[in-house]
Amino acid sequence: MIVAVGCDHAGYSLKRDLMELLDELGIAYEDFGSYDTAPSDYPDVAKEVGLAVAKGDFDRGILVCGTGIGTAIAANKIKGIRAAPCQDTFSARMSREHNNANVLCLGARVVGRGLARDIVQMWLATDFSEAERHQRRLEKIAALERSRPRKPKEGKSAT
Repeated sequence: MIVAVGCDHAGYSLKRDLMELLDELGIAYEDFGSYDTAPSDYPDVAKEVGLAVAKGDFDRGILVCGTGIGTAIAANKIKGIRAAPCQDTFSARMSREHNNANVLCLGARVVGRGLARDIVQMWLATDFSEAERHQRRLEKIAALERSRPRKPKEGKSAT
């Protein structure tokens, strides 16, 4: 397994801790930045990590920002990405087992170092269940990615 890792300035310290964990676990990774605590924009790194995972160059991605929410929103704009912001090990396990999440998003201002390590270990150790109901739902999500917004019907008020 090879993991794409990235963060904004708020997630820098936690990202460094998580890269140490990946080293301890013997899991290969590439650091997509940020490389210090200078202000940076989370959509930029979410794009790089998301595209790397979507292209298949990496098996999974881990993003860290202040809350985990911004990186998840940005990464989920990329076709094929299922980014899950997780704040506990149960959500991490379910994001993999039921949703086949391929990007984990963590909030450095939300979870501490120890919990973040537990979340990452759970997320990396959990496989997609491949149950028919979960596969069917993922196919519906993929269909949403291919859909276009409907145009409103003329002459009818939305209120």
